[in-house]
Amino acid sequence: MKTKKSKLWIMFLSGLCCITLLGGCGSDKKTSSSENGTEKAAETESGSVGEFTMQDINGETFTQEMFADYDLTMVNVFTTWCTPCVNEIPDLQKLREEMQDQGVNVVGIVLDAMDASGGTDEETVEKAKVLADLTGVSYPFLIPDQSYLNGRLVGINAVPETFFVDKEGNMVGETYSGSRSLEEWKSIVETELKGAAE
Repeated sequence: MKTKKSKLWIMFLSGLCCITLLGGCGSDKKTSSSENGTEKAAETESGSVGEFTMQDINGETFTQEMFADYDLTMVNVFTTWCTPCVNEIPDLQKLREEMQDQGVNVVGIVLDAMDASGGTDEETVEKAKVLADLTGVSYPFLIPDQSYLNGRLVGINAVPETFFVDKEGNMVGETYSGSRSLEEWKSIVETELKGAAE
């Protein structure tokens, strides 16, 4: 009897781990299946991300001007406690290295780096610095501003969440919920890059 309960418990935990790994952290985001079988969130709201000023985890200032040098910027919203988020960061760094010559950039936003009162959570920033060092990323990890990127980051229930911005600062293409492999991301970015050029 004890063995049967143990086996059921192990099966339950294994299933829970699989759900977490497939869907990212959190599961309230509405998703639909894309052509290649991965999950993507509903269409990105059209329009501009607007004007903003954010600091990265090292204190450097970034504004909407950061989009101007690239045809397409992948904005990856993640948390330091989300295993699928953390696991895909090295692939996002590789994607940036391989596609930068095609006009593609990557930016991370550390969603949990802002505390409940709208200030910076210094403990999370320190975790993000360690994460950046361990993964060797060269792209910035931004701390949300008090407007949460003019409301764009409000209501994100599942991380990682990834969306795309063109060189004029307009959100383009799809919003993707959940982590992906390097090959999956490259395919998605190539599609979104074509769409941004039209």
